[in-house]
Amino acid sequence: MGLHLIGAIIGDISGSWYEFRNFKQRPDTLIMERDWFTDDSVLTIAVAHGMIHGFQQLDRTQLLQNIDAQLLMKSQLTQSLCQFAQRYPDVGYGRSFIRWFTDAAAGIEAKPYNSWGNGSAMRVSFAGWAARSLEEALLLAQLSAEVTHNHPEGIKGAQAVATALYLLRSGSDKDAVRQYVSRFYNLNFTLDEIRPNYQFEVSCQKSVPQAINAFLEADSFEDTIKTALSIGGDSDTIATIAGSLAEAYYPVPQGLETRALAKLTPDLRDELVFINSYLTRS
Repeated sequence: MGLHLIGAIIGDISGSWYEFRNFKQRPDTLIMERDWFTDDSVLTIAVAHGMIHGFQQLDRTQLLQNIDAQLLMKSQLTQSLCQFAQRYPDVGYGRSFIRWFTDAAAGIEAKPYNSWGNGSAMRVSFAGWAARSLEEALLLAQLSAEVTHNHPEGIKGAQAVATALYLLRSGSDKDAVRQYVSRFYNLNFTLDEIRPNYQFEVSCQKSVPQAINAFLEADSFEDTIKTALSIGGDSDTIATIAGSLAEAYYPVPQGLETRALAKLTPDLRDELVFINSYLTRS
């Protein structure tokens, strides 16, 4: 297995060009010269960075019950998200998130803004990798969402992705994942059915189940990304979410990983090494 989180990053970069150029087909090639990393990659890494620093400062055995420990984790997540957004200010953030981290940079308290957008779900994959139980995956996803996306739908989207990923890395098959995620979303549709009329959507409730089904319908890592891109919509985010799940189930082609890493800055590549070193030790 390659680097953790690389599935989300491959999905993001693969979808970057298609986000506003939906063409409702499966691309022949993933990650081309025209492609780039977006806020999805930056904030996926930022959540991981913040969560690791939170774990290093608290008694993890108390996290599930201790409100102070949860507040410390949220503080670390807020700090990390703001730092990475300020370091990479022009990678496609939503307007509400821009106001949030701009306020923080100006010394104004960064408060959640009741978002139901899919940003909470696209950045959450580290929670699925780091969690030691399903209950902890639910909590970590909730905490990572609440610092900005404290609307119930924003939290639900993050929890659906994190728990699906946790189940996959724990050995569950697709049927078990489908059954579990169905408590969050109705997955009783196929991408072929929705493709003709599916439009650009940033809400969790209208993009997260589509991303999850892209993974459930696919038969390989690369097929997952191509299937996610084929429906159009918020392409980079749908492919980020689908790729984060596929990484936990399928081998990631080395060529795709290499091309994705080449698109990142040295700083972001170093962060991935740091994150993976932590996961290896923990």
